[in-house]
Amino acid sequence: MFHRTMKSALLSATIVAGMAGAASAATYMRGNDGNPETLDQHKTSTVAEANILRDLYEGLVVYTPSAEVAPGVAEEWEVSDDGLTYTFKLREDAMWSNGDPVTAQDFVYSLQRIMKPETGAKYANILYPIENAEAVNKGEAEPESMGVTAVDDKTLEIKLGQPTPFFIELLTHQTGLPVHPASVEEHGADFVQPGKMVSNGAFVLDANILNDKIVLKKNENFHGADDVALDMVNYLPFEDRATCVRAWEAGEVHSCSDLPAEDIARLKDEHGDAVRVAPYLGTYYYALNHEDEFLADPEVRQALSMAIDRVFLAEEIFQGTMVPAESFVPPGIGNYSGGSPEIEYFGMSMLDREDKAAEILEAKGVSPDSPVTIELMYNTSENHKNAATAIADMWSNLGVNVEFNVRDASAHYAHLRDRGDFDVARAGWIGDYSDPQNFLFMVESDNDGFNYARYDNAEYDQLMDEAAAETDLEKRSEILKKAEALFMRDLPFIPLLYYSSRSLVSPNLSGWEDNIQNVHASRYLSLSE
Repeated sequence: MFHRTMKSALLSATIVAGMAGAASAATYMRGNDGNPETLDQHKTSTVAEANILRDLYEGLVVYTPSAEVAPGVAEEWEVSDDGLTYTFKLREDAMWSNGDPVTAQDFVYSLQRIMKPETGAKYANILYPIENAEAVNKGEAEPESMGVTAVDDKTLEIKLGQPTPFFIELLTHQTGLPVHPASVEEHGADFVQPGKMVSNGAFVLDANILNDKIVLKKNENFHGADDVALDMVNYLPFEDRATCVRAWEAGEVHSCSDLPAEDIARLKDEHGDAVRVAPYLGTYYYALNHEDEFLADPEVRQALSMAIDRVFLAEEIFQGTMVPAESFVPPGIGNYSGGSPEIEYFGMSMLDREDKAAEILEAKGVSPDSPVTIELMYNTSENHKNAATAIADMWSNLGVNVEFNVRDASAHYAHLRDRGDFDVARAGWIGDYSDPQNFLFMVESDNDGFNYARYDNAEYDQLMDEAAAETDLEKRSEILKKAEALFMRDLPFIPLLYYSSRSLVSPNLSGWEDNIQNVHASRYLSLSE
């Protein structure tokens, strides 16, 4: 009945294990993008949170340093011939930090918890491929009806509603991380607090000091503890990237998770290979509120997109560390034969595009002599500020004046997820797995967590449903391409740039491998004297 047994993946994990063993144990001072809004894996949504949660917990599968999927709590798994049933064999030595064994029942509890409407998980729909998961999340079915079953303490069965080619990689996401049921039941929302959190990863939570640091200590009950070289990891929030750079140059941190674009050239000159710039599966974009009177007009949205000089942004603002975006789905993504549809105006010169954009808005009664004013919201960062200032200047030539609204990252994204009022908002999306669905699903009409634009198009939703039901990858690609063509016509989001990861890594930090997901679990890293 079963095929594709994943025992071979154990080899990757074995090679990775022990990488850190050669260096002496130490405290890793790790720069992070900002303060986490939450450490509840079922309510998380940001990269800054994912970095920390990846150290605290271990899912069924994990990413290796090169971002390959490898066994985690599950030492092996099998997939049925019809692609609907996944059977995971859990490792016998998987333990929680308090000494409890990690069981299949823990994963059943966790997967049911994230789908319960009262949990309020904005990211629950990432796990909708599981049978009945969507119905449970929408309050239409009981959690027990989900396709998750503990066959025994060490055997977990997950049934899908339809074949999902990327399901195993999907489980690397933080939403697939388990919670410790007894702790959640005892402490409720406070289970994330130091002294109350019980985790199963390489580290445990020791302290969480707002705007200062999050302190993790090595988990001696972790099955791979002997191969974890670090005693402690201190996560330090740096929304101001330049501040992290100064701390790194002063020897106060070992790595920075992002860099100010204007410093890249200098840093390369002075620090050489410590500067790590690598392709990254993500898109930097502006969300447009479709409920705003001015922005509700699709021609207005097209004009605003046309007038943005993405080459200038990439080369001058981000110093060649980003790539101009002509679609929302980034190039090189898996399961997308032929790639994104071509958009006509990207073949025009920048001057012709500016003229066309001005012509469209003049027909709407908008010009430098008869301007409108919109608010542009972005989260604190010199890179975001410089990009917003440049785009505001480009739009001013059309008669669109811009006022800025700046928040810290956690407040910015909370405002967007909670459907706060805005006109235009900066955001970015990093692929959780290499499939176009992970980008295009964001603006499905029922995706309250990430459809910041309030985009509502029944034709788009229908295409996404058809793609979800299609098992032929070539046919599925064509359906998704039609959906992206609608996306680029209606522009819920204006894609601006494709990401590159930009890190600053100490020569004393070993085990850091550049990869397209930009994942660097601390369990694989070590520090030398």
